[in-house]
Order: sequence, then C-alpha cells, then structure tokens
Amino acid sequence: MSNASNVSSFTGLVDLLSENLGGKALACTDDFFAGMENLVKPGRGVFLPDEYTEQGKWMDGWESRRRRGGPDHDWCILELGVPGKIRAFDIDTNFFLGNHPPFAAVDAVHAPGATTEALKSAKWVEVLPQSPLKAGSQNLFAAAAPGSYTHVRLRIYPDGGVARFRVFGDVESDWKLVEERPETLALIKPGEVDLASIRNGATALACSDMFFSPMENLITPGPAKNMGEGWETRRKRHPGYDWILIKLAARGRVDMAVLDTHFFKGNFPDRAMLQGIDAPTTQITDLMHGDEGWSTLLPETKMASDTRFHFRNQLSSVGPITHIRVKTFPDGGISRMRLYGTREPA
Repeated sequence: MSNASNVSSFTGLVDLLSENLGGKALACTDDFFAGMENLVKPGRGVFLPDEYTEQGKWMDGWESRRRRGGPDHDWCILELGVPGKIRAFDIDTNFFLGNHPPFAAVDAVHAPGATTEALKSAKWVEVLPQSPLKAGSQNLFAAAAPGSYTHVRLRIYPDGGVARFRVFGDVESDWKLVEERPETLALIKPGEVDLASIRNGATALACSDMFFSPMENLITPGPAKNMGEGWETRRKRHPGYDWILIKLAARGRVDMAVLDTHFFKGNFPDRAMLQGIDAPTTQITDLMHGDEGWSTLLPETKMASDTRFHFRNQLSSVGPITHIRVKTFPDGGISRMRLYGTREPA
C-alpha cells in the first residue's frame, strides 16, 4: 500500500491535466514501449519486474524507442481536462532509471476545440525551457510563462520514458452543472452550482492525514470506481478527529451538502461535521487549527456504511463563505463531497 502523503504536489493548485478531469493524450512521435495515455493516469505508476510485452519490458508510463537518426527529440500533445492558468509542472520519471530522458521542455497553446492535426502546426508558447530531469523522481518546475491554455506539448530529449505528467494551475470554470447521480440531481435547485468541485476551481489545501488516498479525491468529479478513489485516513490510535480543509471554487452560500461513503463499509467515519468561514485572505496555516471565526454548517452527524447522504434542512444558514472544513470522527474514509449553493460577490 502506497502512502499518498509521500507524493509531492503544489498546494492550492489543481492538476489541470488529470484524467479524472478529462485530460488526455492526443498524439506523439512514438510510444513503442509504453502508451502515451499513461501520462495522465492517477498515481505515480507501478513497476512489475516480470511483466513483458511483444515490444519489450512493460512500463507504466510513456516510453519511446531509442532514437536512431531523424529529429532530435520526441514529443506528446495533450489536452487539459479543464482550461486554466498554468503555473507549475511535475514530470515524473518514477521507475524509469536507465531509460529516462535527460532533458524535457513544455509548450502550451490556447486552442479550444482544435483538431489534433491543427495542433501539430499551432503557434505554441514555451512555458518550460529545456530542463534537466532526474531518473526515478518527481521533477517539479514552475512555469516560465504563466498564462491561460487548453493544450500542452511535452518534449523529451532525445527519447525515453516518463511515468506521469502533471500540469498544475488555476481552473477557469464555465460553471456548468455536472452531477453524475440522478438522485442528487433531482434535489438541486435552479441556479445552484457545486462550490466544492475541482472542475469549478475548488482546491484541497490541507488535511490531518491521507495515508491511504489523496485528499483531492474528495472533490473530484465523477463517482469513485473503488475505495482507493476516495479520501481515507489511517486508524486513529488516540483521541481526536481527522479533518480536511477545502477552498471553495467561489465565495458563496451552501444550501445542500452531499457526503458519500460509497465503498467504505468497515472503515467509514462514525460521525462527520462541516464548518465554514469567510476568509479570502487568511493564510492556510491559520485556517488549519482552532475554531475561531468558523461557523457550524452541519453539526456532528452520524454516518453509515456505503451511503450517499443529502443534507439540506439539516444545514445552518451560514455564509457567504470561502472555505469549508470537514471533520470526521474519529477517522475513516469518505468517497465524495458535493456542496451545492449560489455564488456571492467576492
């Protein structure tokens, strides 16, 4: 079991290229050994020492063949799951040790709806100049030319393998209502949007623990496919509770909350609580602890195994708020959270 806490990330930013948001690889020069679609998959990739294919060693990433003449590098064009302002990158070469590219660069373009062929000849902007990569490592970089984009092009020099590619930034939301569960959709009132959706720009800022799975999973679009796609903490062996701090996609009033323990049967929280605060300029570290300034949106409430809870009448009139804090007593896992409400002026 991997520890999600050991994965480096950029606090307050969203992986715009995440497969869970709709990110996908469109084209590449070569993916002879391992498919380009692996670049956007969750996790850091795995290594199966005895797994081989007809092409050679099976690898969990994108891997091109060894160059023997021709152009000086390989590239892969990818479409962001949601458009946004790009701020940072993670070019992860996990398990690529003798076959990683020594250097990489990244280009970006704003071309909504463009075909793959059109993208190949588009006017790309270099957002990360050619930079050295370490083998078997998360290679983290700040964007050299931050801006609003819809597609990226990863260039590797001269060839080799990359396990995962992350493009971190700020979501530019169109605020379309996306709800995958019909029983929830029937309860949403006209004008309400999901203030806690990553797709709309919400971000998971901090949590007490995410040993079994990343905190971002809690506000990811779409239903979880299994228990590993929720947010789960380790078993607490001392008094207290676990918590997660979420920055809402916009300042607003929450009118309905959804807490879903789908797949969590012997490890769901016994109770849960929601608190809100209007603190647009307060530092993350000041919001993590203590109850000063926080208002109770949902009092400590009994939870159950593998159940989707809808709370509307149970919610206190709180708002507008900019952040939400979920407390789980004493520990356990929640698959998804949705916070439906209306946006308010910042």
